[in-house]
Amino acid sequence: MYIAFTRRADKDYSKLSQILCKQVDKQLDLLIANIRHPSLDAKKYGGLENVWQGRVNKSYRFYFYIIDDTYQILRIIPHPK
Repeated sequence: MYIAFTRRADKDYSKLSQILCKQVDKQLDLLIANIRHPSLDAKKYGGLENVWQGRVNKSYRFYFYIIDDTYQILRIIPHPK
């Protein structure tokens, strides 16, 4: 599997702190290795067809599509609590 960022996800990533960027990188590596890894808590996002949600940390989530052999990262945003 591969990771690809949309332009919007690139913008989101560029605005993150260095610590958050490292956390995102770690979680995306886990996503490539095993979408079912417990720390990702990856699941289909309710309300939007074919959109998935994964956990960066307690406060941030990333949203993605699965297209063939690619995880297309849509957004990396604060978790709406």
